[in-house]
Amino acid sequence: MSDLPLRLASLVLLLSLSACAAPPRHHAPPPPSAAPAPSTLLLVSIDGLRADALGRGDTPHLDRLAAGGVRAQWMRPSYPVLTFPNHYTLVTGLRPDHHGIVHNSMNDAALGRFVVADSDAGRVPGWWQGVPLWTSAERAGIATGVWAWPGVTAPRDGVMPRDWHRFDAGVPLEARVERIAGWLGTSGRPPPGLLAVYLENVDGAGHDHGPDAPETRAAIRAADAMVGALLARLEAAGLAERTNVLVVSDHGMAEVPEGHYLAVEDMASMEEAEVVSIGQVVGLVPRSGHEAQVTARLVGRHAHYQCWNKAAIPARLQYGSHPRVPPIVCQMDEGWNALPRATVDRRNASGTHDRGAHGYDPDSPAMRAVFIADGPAFGDGVVLPPFDNVDVYPLLARLLGIAPQPNDGDPRTLLPALRQP
Repeated sequence: MSDLPLRLASLVLLLSLSACAAPPRHHAPPPPSAAPAPSTLLLVSIDGLRADALGRGDTPHLDRLAAGGVRAQWMRPSYPVLTFPNHYTLVTGLRPDHHGIVHNSMNDAALGRFVVADSDAGRVPGWWQGVPLWTSAERAGIATGVWAWPGVTAPRDGVMPRDWHRFDAGVPLEARVERIAGWLGTSGRPPPGLLAVYLENVDGAGHDHGPDAPETRAAIRAADAMVGALLARLEAAGLAERTNVLVVSDHGMAEVPEGHYLAVEDMASMEEAEVVSIGQVVGLVPRSGHEAQVTARLVGRHAHYQCWNKAAIPARLQYGSHPRVPPIVCQMDEGWNALPRATVDRRNASGTHDRGAHGYDPDSPAMRAVFIADGPAFGDGVVLPPFDNVDVYPLLARLLGIAPQPNDGDPRTLLPALRQP
């Protein structure tokens, strides 16, 4: 990681120069006599971008979009506050308890084991319940392009985006701009009606260095510059005036002080329980014969965490009905993690540790996510009160002109964002 600041600084300079070449976006509607051109929807997620990261000098492109269009005070993530569950919520409008991605790590009686690092599991459609936005768009005859969004590698009834790319952290941000730009109407094809782009660099820097570290702010500047570069490419392709742009994040990031780790084996031994998930939201399955003792020991309040039987998880979290949710769920207090003892010992011995984490209570200010929108469909200078991220999907379907699939969102929530509700 030693060369991260230098690489990010170079990237910011390169992309900023490209993006700044784009003229300001305008929202003037076409004259009444003009036939409306099909619109494009650009959806960008910047993983781990906290709502309070805006307006600090690191996000000039995002701040310009927000000032000329719509921004939320913040967006409330769904529980658990993790990357895969919330990204699939954004494109289905379903809570994790309803779309099946109930954690970044989970078990299924029929499908086996799912972890985010297992690309093979990610391609199995059965994990991904609910219909993602790009599938509905393709079925409606709208071409789509999706860069690395969680769930994109799993076909739905054989339907995939016209253009797509799996997650690959090795592709530099500037190369991603070039490849995505290649989807904007090459070989005589019409441009996609939906572009969905996932960026992971801010989340990675936040975990490694903490949410307010110089390295994380450099990553934010790089992500902001990539958004600017994408807007410049839309301008060059003649698409900017009819493109609606939404920039979101899945969650924020909290500071993790040194030494704020618990060994998960101290919660329950391997002989007593199977540990399904670790980190901030810990899932455990008591082994046969140990159910009563594990439940009696864990359920309730502890020094740095709270545990529930899945049926008693607080109703405000809207979690616990899906069969993939383990029988006991433990929520760590903000800034604390539960990890295998070997990992804790190794980090204590080396003096290294993650300095940032998410997965905490969705009502925590540190977990607040970003919502920005700009384009011909949106009003100017609108500031929205906080809302739940399930409400984004009905808006996306409306912008594409397609019927939304059954979802948990409220289509009325974001109507005030629109120029003509």
